[in-house]
Amino acid sequence: MNHVKQDSQINLLKEWIFPALVVDSEYRIRDWSSYLNDRIGQNGKKLLTEQFEEWQFLDNNRLAAARLYDKRYLFIFLTQLDNGDILYVGSETQFLDNLLVDAHETEKLNRALDAIIENSYDGIYITDQNGITLYTNSAIERITGIPKEYYIGKSVDQLIKRGILNTSVTHKVVKLRRTVSVVQDNFAGKETLITGSPVFNEEGEIEQVVTNIRDLSDLNELMHELTKVNELNNQYKQEIEKLRKITSQDGVVFVSDKMKMIYEIAERISDIDATVLILGETGVGKDVLARNIYNRSIRSKKGDFVKINCGAIPADLLESELFGYEGGAFTGANQKGKPGMFEVAESGILFLDEVGELPLQLQVKLLRALQEREIQRIGGTKPKKIDVRIIAATNRNLLEMVKVGEFREDLYYRLNVIPITIPPLRERREDILALTDLFLTKANEQYKFSKEIDSRLKEYFFQYDWPGNVRELNNIVERLVVLTNNQLLSLSDLPEEYQQSNQNHSNLKGTLTLKEAVERAEKEILTKAAQTYQTTYEIAEALDSSQATIVRKLKKYQLKVSEKDK
Repeated sequence: MNHVKQDSQINLLKEWIFPALVVDSEYRIRDWSSYLNDRIGQNGKKLLTEQFEEWQFLDNNRLAAARLYDKRYLFIFLTQLDNGDILYVGSETQFLDNLLVDAHETEKLNRALDAIIENSYDGIYITDQNGITLYTNSAIERITGIPKEYYIGKSVDQLIKRGILNTSVTHKVVKLRRTVSVVQDNFAGKETLITGSPVFNEEGEIEQVVTNIRDLSDLNELMHELTKVNELNNQYKQEIEKLRKITSQDGVVFVSDKMKMIYEIAERISDIDATVLILGETGVGKDVLARNIYNRSIRSKKGDFVKINCGAIPADLLESELFGYEGGAFTGANQKGKPGMFEVAESGILFLDEVGELPLQLQVKLLRALQEREIQRIGGTKPKKIDVRIIAATNRNLLEMVKVGEFREDLYYRLNVIPITIPPLRERREDILALTDLFLTKANEQYKFSKEIDSRLKEYFFQYDWPGNVRELNNIVERLVVLTNNQLLSLSDLPEEYQQSNQNHSNLKGTLTLKEAVERAEKEILTKAAQTYQTTYEIAEALDSSQATIVRKLKKYQLKVSEKDK
């Protein structure tokens, strides 16, 4: 009966006014309804994918989406005929385009979500409300060492029993209906942060729980590294701050360890009111160091830095310059009197340069001022308290002066509380080129030039002994910048007195090395010995050496001696 019914349907196919197709097992068109006559016509009996511009099976071939010319259709599997052919009936649909677009977009979105979850650095697994694992990503393998496929279909209770989890975040999320986080060690010994979040359906019921697993061991290591980096950065900042303070104050620049140590000491004693005695040759920068101590000190905010050169002021005027005088104290004196340098430097620092030139009679008065912290003007009757820190400097050997009676011993020890000796430039050659660059920059800025120094002149500067020290180096650089027409300063631009020094240095450097000089002297002695003596034994005895050494040396210098004892 069913066969008759199917045959009658096929016979009536030509009369159907809706889309219908009969296809064989290879999906070749066998017949079609009258509705499709105008669209298929004489081109029928082809494969579906050849006849239709688009043909896409859905739901295990029980549905198909198709497009023919400008129309879209949805075909449904109706029945399979006795001969194996399949009958599809369809309907023209206007919303199928939008439906397919939405399907494609949904598929694309799903791929993107899968990629995001799969490539997450944190482990992610999704369970239903009962704790059965539905999905997980590859990161969980790195964290737990267990393949992700193992988790699929297993409950969190099984994972707890296995020891992979200590507690179930999923159960807590379902119970509390909110996001829950716990920190625990997994069975692999790694500390992990586990966060579970609920996913609600339209009825407000939890249908899934999304759990995020983060390996805290990596995070802790990163935090440890970050702490180390921050500590290192703080050290660098401190070192940079030290360098900034040193190089930005008073034009001080240096590279040598000796000068670094000196200026570190200067920083430490800047706010200690003990007397400082700065020693060193002329031009090493004693006044620069004194001012640097002042600039770092609290006194720089309360008082002035006052400098007096004890060797540049006549002895009969030096006392009034230091201690001041009252009005009418002597002929020609200001009627109102005049404060001395001690009073001018109140709350600040008084720098006594070339203190070794101080006359003996003034040394007594200076000693009293240092001991009593008070002074008395010339012609005055009342002493005056002072708050002044003393920094003294000299290029002389005060201890030797004490021995010969030229400097008071008690004043020497009063001044020599914190002694600092600045080495000459020849003993800290590392600073020469740095200072050269500093002085060149200053001279260029002052005189509006942009001159440079070539490598050979820099080499000369580095090798030169600089008897005038830093002051001499500053002088010659400024002199070359001002007087030389060339943009690039070279050896030929040096003044005549430096040219002679350079020639002597070049001759010494270009003639002989120490080894060459020794070999030359050795050869001359052996030559004379070979001419004087007749055997190598006699030469060895005369030169207090061994006969084997003499033979080797003669061979080295290609010398011969007539030996009678061969």
